[in-house]
Amino acid sequence: MAMELEQVVPFGRSLDEYRLMFALTAHELGSDMIGVGDGPASFNAEMYTRGRRVVSVDPLYAFSAIDIERRFYAVADNIVQQVKATPDDWVWTYHDSPDHLRENRVRALTQFLADYQTGKADGRYAIGELPKLDCRDNQFDLALCSHFLFLYSDHFTYEFHHAAIYEMLRVAAEVRIFPLMTLMLKPSPFVEPLVQDLTAQGYVAQIHAVSYELQRGGNKMLSIKKHPTR
Repeated sequence: MAMELEQVVPFGRSLDEYRLMFALTAHELGSDMIGVGDGPASFNAEMYTRGRRVVSVDPLYAFSAIDIERRFYAVADNIVQQVKATPDDWVWTYHDSPDHLRENRVRALTQFLADYQTGKADGRYAIGELPKLDCRDNQFDLALCSHFLFLYSDHFTYEFHHAAIYEMLRVAAEVRIFPLMTLMLKPSPFVEPLVQDLTAQGYVAQIHAVSYELQRGGNKMLSIKKHPTR
């Protein structure tokens, strides 16, 4: 099914947010990484300025830079107003306030847009989506999935999550997913059964507390590693 841009909330995160959300060490930042569902994050662009090549995959990249920018500004103020209307649902430690959150999202978008055309031509921004990635087996060291799996548990089934995670494990030695809660600020009901399934299949699945929290309670990340003997 073709994605409709009118249904997308094109908010992206920065390299610093990725570092905190996924507990990335300096060594890991030098590894081969794929970001699945990155949207208009500046993570890829910022890594590129540091001499590192990250591949980002998202159906959003079927659209032009102008279309993505227009969509962002069509929804940004409304989203910020919703945040302001629910003050108990948010933690203002990384971002100082709803307005500061908007400023950070604009900054990420601006950096993304400046890199977008060059990155698409270079293959760093690839059109694609879970549960099927156009990548080789074991192509990457790390697969990162920010604000997609588990967050939209009310929109995507357990079977979709299962297939998506195993697909990321096909292309990467380790998968990290953040956050582990839904848009309704509830723990995703899919996390525990998926951890049990992955463990039974010989993977090492662990939940880690991380140094990033915007949604109240949303400070946990799931790491899934292939067993050394696999």
